[in-house]
Amino acid sequence: MKKILFALIAGILAIGMATSVDASLFGHKKEKKVLTGAELLLKEQKSLIKGKRVGLITNPTGVDRNLTSVVDLLAQDKDIKLTALFGPEHGVRGDAQAGQYVEYYIDEKTGVPVYSLYGQTKKPTPEMLKNVDVLVFDIQDVGSRYYTYIYTMAYAMEAAKENNIPIIVLDRPNPLGGIQTDGPVLEPAFSSFVGKYPIPLKHGMTVGELAKLFNSEFQIGADLKVVKMKGWKRSMDFDDTHLPFVMPSPNMPTLETAIVYPATGMIEGTNLSEGRGTTKPFELIGAPFINSDKLAGKLNSLKLPGVSFRAASFTPTFSKHTGKLSHGVQLYVTDRKKFKAVKTGLSIVKTVKDMYPNDFQFLAADNFNLLLGNSWVKDMLLKGASVEEIEKNYEEERTKFLDIREKYLLY
Repeated sequence: MKKILFALIAGILAIGMATSVDASLFGHKKEKKVLTGAELLLKEQKSLIKGKRVGLITNPTGVDRNLTSVVDLLAQDKDIKLTALFGPEHGVRGDAQAGQYVEYYIDEKTGVPVYSLYGQTKKPTPEMLKNVDVLVFDIQDVGSRYYTYIYTMAYAMEAAKENNIPIIVLDRPNPLGGIQTDGPVLEPAFSSFVGKYPIPLKHGMTVGELAKLFNSEFQIGADLKVVKMKGWKRSMDFDDTHLPFVMPSPNMPTLETAIVYPATGMIEGTNLSEGRGTTKPFELIGAPFINSDKLAGKLNSLKLPGVSFRAASFTPTFSKHTGKLSHGVQLYVTDRKKFKAVKTGLSIVKTVKDMYPNDFQFLAADNFNLLLGNSWVKDMLLKGASVEEIEKNYEEERTKFLDIREKYLLY
């Protein structure tokens, strides 16, 4: 009996060893961790802030892999003096809706004063910085030009320069990867808080890389230090990093939202709902006047790369068409590498405009132009130009940007 038992155990061990060998042969090795700038600051570069009065610009995305806030990590470290917190749109703790002004207050958990960098004051004032020796920026970007946090960073860099304070940017992955760029380069005449500098709509850079580009190309001239990541590669999907995705804002709840955002963020400049007020913002697009099946059929017939459309109806609880049954589509990105976000967004706008010429509208304000970074895209759409013609019109400037970008890539 013992011999049989030993034979069974030996057989099981042999199978386990063989399985282990096979797994390694087929590349199923454990992935290396990606370490963010926030984690490396405290582990390897604490000397940058040790003994100094630190002003921290962050929001709920500023966490380590255990989901501990960088606010709490710095506040609890006896070598660091956290003296001020600065919150972008939606606030340090993420409890404000889009466009809501967050006033000055005291953070209940740490007792540190919190200043708003949205609404009336986008740039830290000398008064806000009077007890700060060094500024630290740690916020997760989503890779689209019209997402405002990268301009909060730029304004903070300007304030750092003006007040002779160094600024440290803690780098994080671009959820859209670091290879693809897409869309028109912003024209300076259309500079705003949803597009401050001439970069493409999908820029393919990390916040640290953008900070270096902004600092040099647009003459900010701050005393800038970027704490690089370890283990991140430009080809990585965010899933490959094994980092938690914390929603950067109330209407950016998932990684899937970030992926479609370069396509559907431009819908905000039209009278279509971009899905705000639903559980799928920027994935659901529609309006009361649309026939869902017809729109889905038309968009699917375009055979846009890496994306499919499902007929969908929804009732927004706030924002456009509040309380009204709206019809349209839900986007499903089927291949992230092939997905052409800007082409997809322009195709949605053009298709709805052509199908419903008496109902579709660009908003009266200059929203669409500010989001696209120019006026000619809208003009071409109104004149009936094809999406392919529009793409050709911005390709030269996008290609020129690649040469500029190359100088600031860290990975």
